[in-house]
Amino acid sequence: MNTTDIRIGFAPIARPTFDLDLANEMTAQVHAAITNAYKVIGTSDLIMDGAAIKARIAELGSADIDMILMLQASFADSTMILELARAIDAPLLMWALPEAQVGGRLRINSFCGLNLAAHGLRRAGRSYETVYAAPEDEAAHKKLRDLAIAAGIKRRLAETRIGRLGEHPAGFDTCRVNRGALKAQLGIEVAQFELDSFFARARQAEPARVDALTADLGARLAGFDAMESEATRGTVGAYVALDELAREENLSGMAVRCWPEFFTDLGCSACGAMSLLSDARTPSSCEADVNGTITQLILQWISGAAAFGSDIVAFDADADEAVLWHCGLAPLSMADPDVQPAATIHSNRQKPLLMQFPLKPGRVTIARLSEATGEFRLVIGGGEMLKAPPAFTGTSGIIRFDAGAAAVMDAILREGLEHHISLTYGDYQDVLASLARILGMSVLRL
Repeated sequence: MNTTDIRIGFAPIARPTFDLDLANEMTAQVHAAITNAYKVIGTSDLIMDGAAIKARIAELGSADIDMILMLQASFADSTMILELARAIDAPLLMWALPEAQVGGRLRINSFCGLNLAAHGLRRAGRSYETVYAAPEDEAAHKKLRDLAIAAGIKRRLAETRIGRLGEHPAGFDTCRVNRGALKAQLGIEVAQFELDSFFARARQAEPARVDALTADLGARLAGFDAMESEATRGTVGAYVALDELAREENLSGMAVRCWPEFFTDLGCSACGAMSLLSDARTPSSCEADVNGTITQLILQWISGAAAFGSDIVAFDADADEAVLWHCGLAPLSMADPDVQPAATIHSNRQKPLLMQFPLKPGRVTIARLSEATGEFRLVIGGGEMLKAPPAFTGTSGIIRFDAGAAAVMDAILREGLEHHISLTYGDYQDVLASLARILGMSVLRL
C-alpha cells in the first residue's frame, strides 16, 4: 500500500513547565519524518491547554483521518489525550520520547506522561498502541508504518463490496457467509448474484474482447491451441463478464460458485477466469468463499501484488514441507519465471480453461479471515515457497512454513480451520497483526 495516501492526524501534547525548547526540537523531527511518508493533518505546534486540544480535535475531525499519532512531547496529564480519544474514533499510536540521563534536570519526562495516558485510556476502554523511542528510531517508524497501513485497510474495508455468485456447495460450511457480521464488524457489504443470469451474460460477452484475450493467452500459455475451442472461449467470456460486473457494481472482489454449474450449464471451467480476475487485482475465490476473497483483498492491498486462495492438500513432516494446490486459478504473475505456464483441463471435469504452473519461489505471507470459532479472527503465518516441480496438475507450490509442517497441520485440524488459505509474496505478518488488533480480532499464528 502506498503510505502517502494514508491520513495521519498529528497531536503533540506537552506542558509549559517542562523544557519546551527540547520538546519543540524533538517534535519537529518526528513531524518532518512522517510528513515525508504520509499525508499529515496537524502542525508541529505543541498542544498545551484545553483550547488547543479542542482546536486540534476540530481540525482532525473534519479531515477524514485514518489514524492518530499522539506525541508525548513532554509530560502532561491524561486530560487532553482522553478528550481527543473520546472525540475521534480512529486507531491511536502514542509515542513517548527518551531523554539523555546526564544527572541534571528531568527535561521532558515524556514516559511518565505516556504512562498516565495509557492508564486513562485503559480504564476508559479505549484501545491504543505505544512507542517509546527517539524520533529517528527505525523500529518505531516500522511500527508506525504497520499501524498506518492497517488503519488504511480498515477504512477501505468499510467501503468494500464483495460480489457473491451463487451459493457455497453443500457440506462446504468453510465457505459459508455471515453477511450481518461482516457488515457490523468490518463494514463490508456482500452483493448476491445468481448463476443463470450471469451465464447468460457470459455467453453474450463482447466477441472482440474475447478474441483479443484468447489471442493473448495463446501467446502466453503452452498447449493453449490444443484446448477445446468453444469451452476455452466460454472461460474467457466468463472472465469478461466477471470483470464487467465488478466494474458496474463497484465490487472489490468476487466469490464464485465454480462447480458443478460452470461445467454442466456453461460448459467450461471457471478457474482460468478467476486466475485472470485476480491478476487484474479483483481477487477471486472459488466455492463462493467470501471470507477467502476478503483475505485475498487484504493481502493484495498490503503487498501491492496479487493474492491467491489455495487448499493445503499434503504435509510431509519428515521433509518439513506442505503442498498448496488449487485446480488452476492462481494468478499467472505467481508462476515460476523459469517455467512457461500451460493451459490445461480440469482434472475431474475434463473441461478447460485452467492455468498450470508451479508457484515461484520466495518469501510468502499466508492468512485467513476465519470464523471457525463462530467469531472472526485472523489466522497469520509465513514461510518460504520452494523452487520445485509441480506436485499435481493445476497450480501448486511446495511451502516450508516458519512454524514447521507438523505444527501447522496440527493447528489446522485442532482449530478446525477453513480449508482455504490465502497467500501473497513478501512478509507482512506484523501489518496483519496490527490490523487484527484495530479490528478487535484475536490472532491465531500458524
